Amino acid sequence: MGRHTTASCKLCRREKEKLYLKGEKCGTEKCPFTRRSYGPGQHGKLPPRTSEYGIRLREKQKARRIYGLTERQFEKYFDTADRREGATGEKLLELLERRLDNVVFRLGFSPSRQGARQIVRNGGVLVNDRKTNIPSFEVKVGDVIRIIPKLEPLVKKQKDKMPDYMPPSWLSVTSEMEGKVNSIPGREEIDTLVAEHLIVEYYSR
Repeated sequence: MGRHTTASCKLCRREKEKLYLKGEKCGTEKCPFTRRSYGPGQHGKLPPRTSEYGIRLREKQKARRIYGLTERQFEKYFDTADRREGATGEKLLELLERRLDNVVFRLGFSPSRQGARQIVRNGGVLVNDRKTNIPSFEVKVGDVIRIIPKLEPLVKKQKDKMPDYMPPSWLSVTSEMEGKVNSIPGREEIDTLVAEHLIVEYYSR
């Protein structure tokens, strides 16, 4: 994972929609996008002049920023999805959803993918009782994900801020600090607001 050096909220403003990169802050009045929903920079308020290429580029950039990937990482995921059977766009989202950092986020153990990635990198996650500190680790059906005891107080504090959160149907929370992968996520179970066909068209140009 490449480290972002740009403020996360500027990425939302660049895409002109909330990407929910800062967790609970994005749902409050403190969210900069709520106060300034136009693009960053001196030309941010000007009406966009978007070409067909630009529309597809922005969709690819939006997906890349939501999952926090570098350009090279995203291209690798697309190449892998393109080699698999089925719709390339859906396979791409499936691969992105099966990243360990995303699963930790989806289980509600962190309010953002960025926070989940930090938990994983710090060795705070066990996959089938084995410590795994690789955010891009691809989970499989039946895998059990657990937070190590040392980080349980921190994760519990974060979970208390999201009392009504429910994980997607392809995941289940089996105990307060443990979750399980029930199935491979289908497109209808992925709520990421991305038009994946535009991403496929971008790379097929």
